[in-house]
Amino acid sequence: MSTNRELDLAWDFVNRTERNVFLTGKAGTGKTTFLHKLKKESLKRMVVVAPTGVAAINAKGVTIHSFFQMPFGPILPNKNLINSDGFNRKFSKTKINIIKSMDLLVIDEISMVRADLLDGIDKTLRRFRKKDKVFGGVQLLMIGDLQQLSPVVKEDEWYILKPFYSNAFFFSSLAYKECNAIIVELNHIYRQDNPKFIDILNQIRTNSLTEVSANELNKRYKPNFQPHDEDGYISLTTHNSKAENINISELNNLEGKLVTYNARVEGKFPNFLYPNKEELKLKVGSQVMFIKNDSSVEKRYFNGKIGKVILLDKDEVIVKCPDDDFNIVTTPEVWDNINYTVDKDTKAIKESKIGSYTQMPLRLAWSITIHKSQGLTFEKAIIDAEGAFAHGQTYVALSRCKSLEGLVLKSKIYSNQIISDSNVTSFNRYAENNQPNDNILLESKVEFQLNLISEIFDFYNFLYPLNRVLDIFYKNRGSIQGNIESPLILIKDCITNLLKVANAFKAQLLDLSKVKLIPESNIEIQNRFKKALDYYYSQLDNNIVDPFKTFSFSTDNKALEKELVKNLDVFEELLAIKQLYFKGLTSGFNIKLYLELRAKSVFLAKDAPKKARKTVIDGTTNLELFELLRELRNSIANENDLIHYQIFTQKSLYEMCETLPTNKAGLLKINGFGKTRVDKYGTEIIRVIRDYCDENDIETSPNSEIFTTPKPKKKVGSTKSISLKLFKSGKSIEQIAMERDLNINTITGHLASFISTGEIKILDLISEKHYNELIKIIPKQKFENLSDLKHQIDNKYTYGELRLVLDELSKK
Repeated sequence: MSTNRELDLAWDFVNRTERNVFLTGKAGTGKTTFLHKLKKESLKRMVVVAPTGVAAINAKGVTIHSFFQMPFGPILPNKNLINSDGFNRKFSKTKINIIKSMDLLVIDEISMVRADLLDGIDKTLRRFRKKDKVFGGVQLLMIGDLQQLSPVVKEDEWYILKPFYSNAFFFSSLAYKECNAIIVELNHIYRQDNPKFIDILNQIRTNSLTEVSANELNKRYKPNFQPHDEDGYISLTTHNSKAENINISELNNLEGKLVTYNARVEGKFPNFLYPNKEELKLKVGSQVMFIKNDSSVEKRYFNGKIGKVILLDKDEVIVKCPDDDFNIVTTPEVWDNINYTVDKDTKAIKESKIGSYTQMPLRLAWSITIHKSQGLTFEKAIIDAEGAFAHGQTYVALSRCKSLEGLVLKSKIYSNQIISDSNVTSFNRYAENNQPNDNILLESKVEFQLNLISEIFDFYNFLYPLNRVLDIFYKNRGSIQGNIESPLILIKDCITNLLKVANAFKAQLLDLSKVKLIPESNIEIQNRFKKALDYYYSQLDNNIVDPFKTFSFSTDNKALEKELVKNLDVFEELLAIKQLYFKGLTSGFNIKLYLELRAKSVFLAKDAPKKARKTVIDGTTNLELFELLRELRNSIANENDLIHYQIFTQKSLYEMCETLPTNKAGLLKINGFGKTRVDKYGTEIIRVIRDYCDENDIETSPNSEIFTTPKPKKKVGSTKSISLKLFKSGKSIEQIAMERDLNINTITGHLASFISTGEIKILDLISEKHYNELIKIIPKQKFENLSDLKHQIDNKYTYGELRLVLDELSKK
């Protein structure tokens, strides 16, 4: 293939540019071989689809309808595919990730793809990728010959579609007209080598058969021709019933035992994809055709090779082919049904086997339809094209033959019998006159790489989530608290500046690329790229990442919270992608490496460990109290069948943690608290705040309306001494707490301060059992504060006990 200029050109366009490509050519010019090579050697992440099940199995891909989950009826350009009636348009996460990360979509047998189906593919790709780019920015390779089988469109379907399309072929689709595809036509024919026969085929293909050529072709007209059994001729007919009748009749004429070979189906392999009969019936003497290339290393047969059965065994069929000096021992072959998945480790798009069909790779071959012969090659064929009823049938039939000498016509062929669609003829004429050249290839390579570099430094898509978060905040200031506006404005200013820099940088690259060197090989562009990378990386760290670290928010409104989190997730994902690119390309721009990084970036959000988003809560100095008050709020709400913010709002909660109100007068000063709310919930709220302050030795006034008798403010030092005196008198901690109207943890803290003086022993304040348990448990825990530790271990241990053991451990 390396010596074929057109194939080399197509290879370069597909692999080294982002241009959409229509690869066409006469029968036997190597289109299928090109696809197989592409699947093995291309660096791009690709998916292969085809319009029919048989075509998909042959191309080792999947059907268009299954991959894109398309409805089978007409797809109107103004119709929303997401809500198509009676059709599942909900895509799995795996499929969405495949669509988002693929570089190349290959559509085989494009001649059979209807215009509306191609537009449906465009809609789906835009939905999951870039909405403003044709095919969502995915590169398309369309392979096929428009002079062969055409799309199927029923009369009632065309009545619905014709207001939108000039014809049913893919090239009349809205997406194709927008995609600026280049057309590469393969001219070198590998199947035939007779110039006279090649010229005749080309005239039929272009509906320009001359009288001279028709006369030459019709020299092969032999209406009464009866081949000998050993000759290996196959008859091509226009209708399936005719071919089937011939095969059954010939099989019945044979003497001998009928042997049936049953297919073995495993996994998912629907019957419309079966590549062969489920029950294959053969007799010795049957003329058969191999319908698969030999999977063994010997490569004894190929798809379309004709032979005769000479022996039938339980697990094998022995076939003798004309001109072969050996017999072919045929055993069952396996056809795989695949789907596309993503490798967990490499993130590569891989073909996964979901089912298989095992059967002898043979079919009765006294006759076959022209339709089923597409893609096959025959040494000898009898053509009965008298009933040709569709565009391209005559050409397909004749072009299956390797030589004019191996061809026999059952009916003469004249130019007026060749059915050819005028739309195809016009399109092919345009294609022939607009073949790309090396200059267009170079320009496309340069454009591709410049676009990739611009993509690396493009921050435009950061603006939407940023603006959305700011918009939500501005419209709901009373319901959202935190450090929101300031860091986001700094980030937005930075991004606006980076967009201006990117425009100037793009202009510089265009100027530097005038030397007609691709950017990857252009030293000046590489140096400029590295400098730009350093600048952008610095801006990213200092003016985007650092301000974002200070961002925090809190809200009681679940709908607002959900919308904020959604947009913040998008922003963080974009941030991670830029960091991935900037870290990965420090050595310079490398197209292979960048494509790998771009594919990997799709999975960043999926693979990233879940982390708690920073909120306004993280900034409070009394996080433990915040949790206690939040638990109290939820408890009161549940008891009274209320929504939590009806007790008090998030803003009120934050304010209480900052100001620590310990009486009703102080509580009335908190935003959102009126007399009614204080009367209903104030007593319990104040009790929690006072207990917290006592536990943490925060000096506050005990004067509060929750006490029946006002008590004077005590100094910290004297209050501890009073607790010690009462303990020494024989009273328990619980009794002291009751007498002094303080909680148990506060009294425990008072007494613990005397451990260092020897006036109190630690085991006076904690049971020996709990002490020994905690001494072992605590060192094994990772915790940020006392509240965090309390939630990690058994609830039987009190805050006071934890504090005692922590103090003890700190001395060791």
